[in-house]
Amino acid sequence: MTYAKIERFDYIIKQLEIEGKIIVANIAEALKVAPETIRRDFDELEQQRLLTRVHGGAVKYTNVRTEPAFLRKLQMNKEAKCHIARVAASRICQGDTIVVDTGTTTVHIADFLLAVDDITVVTNSIAAAVQFNLAIEERRMTGKVIVLGGMTNPAQSSLVGAMTLEALSNMNFDKAFLSCGGICDGIVYDYDLDESLLSKKMLARSKKSYLLVDSSKLNNQSFYQISSLEDCTEIFCDGACPIEWQAYEEAWTICDGGKIK
Repeated sequence: MTYAKIERFDYIIKQLEIEGKIIVANIAEALKVAPETIRRDFDELEQQRLLTRVHGGAVKYTNVRTEPAFLRKLQMNKEAKCHIARVAASRICQGDTIVVDTGTTTVHIADFLLAVDDITVVTNSIAAAVQFNLAIEERRMTGKVIVLGGMTNPAQSSLVGAMTLEALSNMNFDKAFLSCGGICDGIVYDYDLDESLLSKKMLARSKKSYLLVDSSKLNNQSFYQISSLEDCTEIFCDGACPIEWQAYEEAWTICDGGKIK
C-alpha cells in the first residue's frame, strides 16, 4: 500500500503523540517508504512546528530560542542550503577578497568553487576554513585562507570575541557572505550575540554583501539584530520573496536546484 503525504503526516503525528520520540527507520518501515522520504516529511513538519528533529528521528515540537548544535544544523534543510551556496559561489570572481561568516549555508560555498583564481578568503568559521582549504588542495581555486583569531565557540565551530572583532576592524573586503538565524519585517537576526556582532562588522567592511537564507528562516525573529535587508546587495533563498516584502524583491534571487530565478 502506498501512503499519500497527508496520510504519512497524520501517522507521524499520531505516533509522536503516543511515543514522544520517533525514529526515521521505524516510521519508514511502518509506512513502507524510503528513509529519505521520512526525513523530508520530518523537515516539512518541523517547519510547520509540529515536531522537532533530533539525531535519527524526531520529538514533540519545542519552541526553543537557542540555536541547534552546529553538526545537527548542518543536516537541516541541507539540499536547500546547497542550492543557495552554489548560486552564492557564482558571485565570487578572480582576485576577490571575501569574508565568510559562520553558518551552515555559507560553509557550503567552497564546495561549488571551480576555476577561480587569486582569491583571499577571510573567515571566523573553522568549518568553512577547512572547506576553502580543501578547494585549494583540489585546485578548484587558488589563493589563501585567513582564519581570524579569537576564542573558540564549539557550538558554532567558530572563533569569536574582541580579538576577532579587532582584526576585522583593520580589513576591507570586496564581498561578504553572511548567514542569519531569521528574517522578520525586513530585519535580519541571529541567535548568538558574538556571531551577530561579527556579521555586522563584516557587512560594514565590505563593498557588497550577500545574505544566504533558507526559507525556514523567513518570518522568524531571533535574539539579535544584524542589519536591514536594505543593507544586502543580494539575498539568496530557496523560496520566493514574501509578498509583504516586495520592497526587497529586486535583490531577491530564488535558488532552486539547477535553476536560478
